Amino acid sequence: MEEFLTANFWLAVGQIIMIDILLGGDNAVVIALACRKLPAHQRLKGILWGTAGAIVLRVVLIAFALTLLQVPFLKLVGAALLVWIGVKLLAPSDEDEHSNIQGSDKLWAAVKTVIVADLVMSIDNVIAIAGAATGASANHQLPLVVFGLLVSIPIIIWGSQLVLKLMDRFPLIIVAGGLLLGWIAGTMAHSDPAMKSILPQTPTWNYAFGLGGALVVYAFGYLHRKRVASA
Repeated sequence: MEEFLTANFWLAVGQIIMIDILLGGDNAVVIALACRKLPAHQRLKGILWGTAGAIVLRVVLIAFALTLLQVPFLKLVGAALLVWIGVKLLAPSDEDEHSNIQGSDKLWAAVKTVIVADLVMSIDNVIAIAGAATGASANHQLPLVVFGLLVSIPIIIWGSQLVLKLMDRFPLIIVAGGLLLGWIAGTMAHSDPAMKSILPQTPTWNYAFGLGGALVVYAFGYLHRKRVASA
């Protein structure tokens, strides 16, 4: 119980919520597209059942990811993926990733579409959330993930449009999200089991790796945006 009162726990909760908002904006779009052809009286059911199924599936995936991250060198792979996700967040492509999502006028067909689409699109969320959760003790990582996801559900469903407008108006929010992913990537790499015999596992080294990861994401994101702008 004491773990739930520590600063590290609530810091990880805040990171998970921010990650889910920044990387989960597509979820609201998927839900809207999949349920748009449902009769009005079934749309709320489609949204709720589709979201519930997607969240349960994501918790299972994250639990699996948390177990895998205990294997030496896999955190290094996860850190590299997080850096790529952070760069992609800072320099998003113009491609329409939702053009192939078909709506349905049948409730359970729409629910299935939401769940399958969320599974395909949630790999970045899973890796990022698993990385953020590793900051807590092993016994509380999964409860932390579940709590963070539950808190972020209403934000994604009902607040996604507000969040998107804020991100358009204040681009620094997106930059902060990219830097957060870089920070998590750095701390994840530092805590890899293979690194424990090579590097001191002290807060100073952990912060240094986190700062290094954030700077790498910012640098690559800046260079990518500059290259796109000059193309």
